[in-house]
Amino acid sequence: MNDRFGFRELCRPAAVLFVALGLVAAAPAAAQQAGFEEPWRLDLGSSSLTFQSVKKGTIVETSKFATLDGSIGKDGQAKIDVVLESVDTGVDLRNVRMRFLFFETYKYPVATISAKIDPAALGALAEERRLRVDVDYTLDLHGVAKQMRSPVVVTLIDDDTVSVASAAPIIIAVADFGLAENIGKLEQAVGNITITPSTSVSFDFVFDRAAGDPGGVVAAVAKPETAALESSGNLTRDECVTRFDTLSSTPAIYFRTASAELRSDSEPLLDTVIDIVKRCPDLNVEIAGHTDADGSDSANQLLSEKRAGAVAEFLTWKGVEQDRLRTVGYGEKMPVAANDTRENKSRNRRIEFRASGG
Repeated sequence: MNDRFGFRELCRPAAVLFVALGLVAAAPAAAQQAGFEEPWRLDLGSSSLTFQSVKKGTIVETSKFATLDGSIGKDGQAKIDVVLESVDTGVDLRNVRMRFLFFETYKYPVATISAKIDPAALGALAEERRLRVDVDYTLDLHGVAKQMRSPVVVTLIDDDTVSVASAAPIIIAVADFGLAENIGKLEQAVGNITITPSTSVSFDFVFDRAAGDPGGVVAAVAKPETAALESSGNLTRDECVTRFDTLSSTPAIYFRTASAELRSDSEPLLDTVIDIVKRCPDLNVEIAGHTDADGSDSANQLLSEKRAGAVAEFLTWKGVEQDRLRTVGYGEKMPVAANDTRENKSRNRRIEFRASGG
């Protein structure tokens, strides 16, 4: 990493979903009373994972994830990955807000569930064909790893296929995974509409026996082209505007105190900005700097201009054409909150992006 920028090398709704994934890991063990003779893999086409969120206390919205990747090796080690960018609410704007404001996919792109499966735990499944069991697993979401237990219904479809479904809707509090603050970001983005800080999930996962895999561990499943629920090439103008507006509400560009020196933890979001700028080739981008009201008007004006300039310099260093960028500083003139608390002042110290042209 180039030292000139001061860098060193470096839904609330969805929290519940990942619980479901962890439960899946127990299923295939039941089909083999003597152990894991072959590895198993998640059948994405036959599996489903939905979660419910509640707005205004009564409005229920159902969403899902498009891309999951799961396997169980011969040693009984189970792992399931959830690609968070594949969140599908049915509306592009909501998808973008969930990705950038709630999940912070630029820092935490994948949630992982892992478990060690005991081959004897579900030994009766071959005879009973359907069992209800409790499963222990670890959920790693948003940088927080938590030990959990939940009930599932396991059904042996045939000798090579097992279904694992939720025994009942599973309720999760997003605060358990450090996502409570991100609920607030979503609420602000939708006009201060109240969002319940817990959610429920339902799922039906299907595992297939991966016979003939000499490695004993299932290879990663290829990500479907439509999994991200947006085109892989250039974005439409509306999609570009939506993404820049949402990124402007993501307080993840940081500077040294009273300085225009970018901090290293700004890089994940800035890399996302670069990707979007390159996928909107017909648009130019305004980079606007804002400060809180501490200090003099003139000092804040200068600082906001320098910070916007530092972001533009980083983007051009990473390959964005300089003539597509315009910088402006607004100082303390355009606050988004009163400058009366530490939290509100932090909200006012921000970088915003606006698309123009096209």
